[in-house]
Amino acid sequence: MAQALALDFGIKRTGIAVTDDMKMIASGLKTVETKELMPFLKDYIHKNKVDVIVIGEPKHIDGNPMALEKNIGFLVEDLNKIFPSIKIERIDERFTSKMAFQTMIDSGLSQKKRRNKALIDEVSATIILQNYLY
Repeated sequence: MAQALALDFGIKRTGIAVTDDMKMIASGLKTVETKELMPFLKDYIHKNKVDVIVIGEPKHIDGNPMALEKNIGFLVEDLNKIFPSIKIERIDERFTSKMAFQTMIDSGLSQKKRRNKALIDEVSATIILQNYLY
């Protein structure tokens, strides 16, 4: 079986989450600098079987796409070229950052750790992946 991998794409950082091989559990993997995203993905996919990449679709509250969507479009094109056998799925990511922050509060993380934007991105990617699974 293969994993699903999710990306919470940002200009500076991208949060990454993966499932187990049975696609039952989503777990945060890490956050990488976006400029290092493609080398990271190439290495990770070379070492692990991934059959779908889920990418958050940033939208305003009214449903219109955010400006970041243009950059994500370029990412999707690159992923389709580099990994033609891997399916790319998009999922609405509205409110995932707020949900991630609340999850961090609920789990008892200290205020200092909750200020870690990389951790918020990783948790957001996990929420995106959980939403995709269910």
